[in-house]
Amino acid sequence: MTVESTAARTPRRSAGSKAGTKRTTRTTAKKDAGATGGEPQLVQLLTPEGKRVKNAEFDKYVAGVTAEELRGLYRDMVLTRRFDAEATALQRQGELGLWASLLGQEAAQIGSGRALRDDDYVFPTYREHGVAWCRGVDPTNLLGMFRGVNNGGWDPSGNNFHLYTIVIGSQTLHATGYAMGVAKDGADSAVIAYFGDGASSQGDVAESFTFSAVYNAPVVFFCQNNQWAISEPTEKQSRVPIYQRAQGFGFPGVRVDGNDVLGCLAVTRWALERARSGEGPTLVEAFTYRMGAHTTSDDPTRYRGDEERQAWEAKDPILRLRRHLEDSHHADESFFAELETESEALGRRVREAVRAMPDPDHFAIFENVYADGHALVDEERAQFAAYQASFADEGGN
Repeated sequence: MTVESTAARTPRRSAGSKAGTKRTTRTTAKKDAGATGGEPQLVQLLTPEGKRVKNAEFDKYVAGVTAEELRGLYRDMVLTRRFDAEATALQRQGELGLWASLLGQEAAQIGSGRALRDDDYVFPTYREHGVAWCRGVDPTNLLGMFRGVNNGGWDPSGNNFHLYTIVIGSQTLHATGYAMGVAKDGADSAVIAYFGDGASSQGDVAESFTFSAVYNAPVVFFCQNNQWAISEPTEKQSRVPIYQRAQGFGFPGVRVDGNDVLGCLAVTRWALERARSGEGPTLVEAFTYRMGAHTTSDDPTRYRGDEERQAWEAKDPILRLRRHLEDSHHADESFFAELETESEALGRRVREAVRAMPDPDHFAIFENVYADGHALVDEERAQFAAYQASFADEGGN
């Protein structure tokens, strides 16, 4: 069984090598990560300045990417961010109960999402709006769940994109079981499971690693390490970089620049190729940053400073690709102007669709709690009904 790929061996001079002797702080963990400028070593094909850099192992996975496809990746990221911004605004206006923003993680999601084939199967968490976009899921269906009017709103078999999973980490077990079934059926498709750095501490994820390794399941574990599990930084969860955990389970791990859409595309294609060819699971750690709040119920200013956020804004994945498109003369101002028009149209469509949705049924929370009903639930339902009726009484006075 393969322990670690060539790609994974290069970055092993990282935080884990020193963590056994000294507890690292947030600052030293980054400096120890094994690269210049305090940055962790990772696969990178496009620098923050938009410069294309060579990589002997992964260049071949994006060698055929055309200028049109680069513009397509840029379009995907811009429209995904516009949709995400509109969803955040709708929640602030009381149209959604909650929203989990992907701001800053567009490259990780679009790059990996566009690496997939139609017959591959995706198991997301609740933040994979960019992957959903790549799979052809209507954005308004995502919002129905956060408004409380449906349980997802799309047929998972129609796009090979499972419903969002709110329980942290459990989808990795679902993905592993599905991948084991794919292998038994003799299919050459692959499965990908998305999760965050916080979910990497869940027991379900460790169990998934064990089963997928033992059964050589064709699954890619794609961890978007945005460095904050709500208010908990990554070094409070692991003394080694997340991708190195795969080594202990007997399969390769690799860390990629999660703000580099080309790097994410290449690394995911490589991992999916391994899965389809019978080489088993891979752990991809997309090292990125959550530029917004964990959800709209969170206030990130309480646990992180502006300086950190501003440093990552300079590495913005959309700005990075735009610089590359402009420097390479792959896109002109008319392209960006037309995309801005399309972006605003998407925002209007999403806003109108959400406001046309019915209000959620306030009493649905009492349904299906117990198979045969329960006296306590009946009592709570009656109390809630009286509470709701009090607003009607006030309105009539």
